[in-house]
Amino acid sequence: MYAVIKSGGKQYKVEKGDKLKVEKIDTEAGNNIDISDVLLLVDGDNVTVGTPLVEGAKVSATVESHGRGRKVKIVKFKRRKHHRKQMGHRQAYTEISITDIAAS
Repeated sequence: MYAVIKSGGKQYKVEKGDKLKVEKIDTEAGNNIDISDVLLLVDGDNVTVGTPLVEGAKVSATVESHGRGRKVKIVKFKRRKHHRKQMGHRQAYTEISITDIAAS
């Protein structure tokens, strides 16, 4: 059984036991969360496609940790104009592990 969920504007294919990094969720590490934004649910040959969400389906997960990704460098440069600007960005993430996928 697997599901496709939406979190932080991105879509993830998840199965029970998976660990993944999603956009930062404001929850303490060790807490359980329920994700109700389930777009697709597959259980063997039964495929349920949501319009846009599957009614009554939810994915339970445990928050493992929080962190920040690797630095992405942004460089703006204009030749012959004596102009150069550098910036950096580190995106915050939350690492979760999927504990259960429940249908309606």
